[in-house]
Amino acid sequence: MLKPPIISSAKPLKRPLQARAKFTVQAIFDAFVRIWRRDGWERLTTRAVALETGIAVGTLYDYFPNKSALLSGYVRHCIEQLLREIAAQAVAPPGLEWRVRIAVLTRLVCGVDAPELPWFDAQMLALEAQIAEPKHHRRVHEELTQAWHCVFAACTDLAAPPPAALAEALHLSVWGARRYGLLIALDAEQMRQWAGQAERICIAAIAASQPAPAA
Repeated sequence: MLKPPIISSAKPLKRPLQARAKFTVQAIFDAFVRIWRRDGWERLTTRAVALETGIAVGTLYDYFPNKSALLSGYVRHCIEQLLREIAAQAVAPPGLEWRVRIAVLTRLVCGVDAPELPWFDAQMLALEAQIAEPKHHRRVHEELTQAWHCVFAACTDLAAPPPAALAEALHLSVWGARRYGLLIALDAEQMRQWAGQAERICIAAIAASQPAPAA
């Protein structure tokens, strides 16, 4: 079976470490999104992103040698921001009832009514085959499964920890459904209805994993 070719240079050159570099890369991502939403992927160029950002093209090339590398960096940024929001909203707050933690988690993973997350376009999903290898998908799978484990561990009001296999099963169910919803272009209301059902399914599955009350 033929695989779409991976663009060899579809990889960011370096990660921003200093505060100024992080600010610059965030500004690049913001310009990237504005141009994509205004003009589309086909008309997006690194030069246009540099002009929109207000930086030299050479500065952009220090991080992203071409627009495929810029897309790759932005998709990774989306995943990292999702993981940060899960940790901040569904894991870290003390005293949340477990159903609330799961509701927050599923809202974020579904990407519905989540303005704190970066914008993501369905076409980005279609272009993934050109910028991502199986090992990259495996990495995201492992990171998101671990996020579910962390939320489960924070649900200290449960009678017993949910089985480890349940975290992976729910992650695959919700994340896979989100990607498929993008693929078939569900509208905003359809996505919202699905997200509500996904939340109820996750809560029911976790509740069913709990030991029966003593007679």
